[in-house]
Amino acid sequence: MANPASAPKQEAAQHELVASSAKGDFAKFEAEKLSFMERAHRFFHQHPTAAPAIVLLLAVAAFSFIIGDRFLHPYNMSLILQQVTIIGILGIAQTLIILTAGIDLSVGAIMVLTSVIMGRMAIDIGLPPFAALGIGLFAGAVCGYINGLLVTLFRLPPFIVTLGTWNIFFALNLWYSKSETIRSQAIDNVAPLLHWTGQTIEFFGAKLSYGSLLMLALFLLVWYALNWTAWGRHVYATGDDPAAARLAGIRTDRILMSVYVVAGIVCAIGAWALIGRIGSVSPQAGMMANLDSITAVVIGGCSLFGGRGAIFGTLIGALVVGVFRNGLALAGVDVLWQEFTVGLLIIVAVGMDQWIRKV
Repeated sequence: MANPASAPKQEAAQHELVASSAKGDFAKFEAEKLSFMERAHRFFHQHPTAAPAIVLLLAVAAFSFIIGDRFLHPYNMSLILQQVTIIGILGIAQTLIILTAGIDLSVGAIMVLTSVIMGRMAIDIGLPPFAALGIGLFAGAVCGYINGLLVTLFRLPPFIVTLGTWNIFFALNLWYSKSETIRSQAIDNVAPLLHWTGQTIEFFGAKLSYGSLLMLALFLLVWYALNWTAWGRHVYATGDDPAAARLAGIRTDRILMSVYVVAGIVCAIGAWALIGRIGSVSPQAGMMANLDSITAVVIGGCSLFGGRGAIFGTLIGALVVGVFRNGLALAGVDVLWQEFTVGLLIIVAVGMDQWIRKV
């Protein structure tokens, strides 16, 4: 019978025998060698706003070289910022929708409709300007609620829903306004608050409008909401994978509804900025702004498939469009080729997004 006390010694001897007969190979952890394109792919995937930021810097450098000091003058820089104010504000609303893997074709129509409501309430009905402004913001929320209700309750595609409401809101706009424009003099006499966003302040040779400052404040507010609140994380999760978000306990329908309502309110703020920008209330102004907002979002690196993008990328995208249009105009390029360039930028941005998504 074997001695139990000798068993551990035998096992130790056996382990030593196996170890001595084993090969001297060991695990190696070498750094992965990546090509330049692979490193660039990883960088842009981690930083989606880097590509539009590089395009913006290159465009500014190119136009400053071609045109000279006239392009880099503080007044011209502030003019570009004023020109992209409406696109930027609507781009915020569009970004929120696209982050949830949707798209909103009605943002321009909501903006014009709410601008008409603000003007008519103040001028025709005689409500105090603050009340007229508040009713306009409420109307924007109602428009967003209608879009969200159709998307969440009836499970209709956002593209089809907002295509339909675009026409509905546009028709309501023409009916309520009677296709009449409220002139600047009437607004100045009765409701100067509606013109406040068009007022400017001097800053080292630049003229900054309050509308542009309002746009920057909105970008900061939405950036904070998307990055530092539970609501923002739920918006990204809903757009990235709604089924997984529901399993994680996120009420995706409620999130979608809140996003559409917030987008409607942002469009109404854009209406206030629009009145200040053009100086009047016109039922025909800004009707194609929905396409410009999509352009800013796409160029800004926000994925059309949802769940990926940064709000400041939209601001950069709007500035890219503004810089190209302004620079080409100063260079004497025809408007036709300005639009051609913007269209080319959209195609390049979408192709870039497709490449970046290939992890």
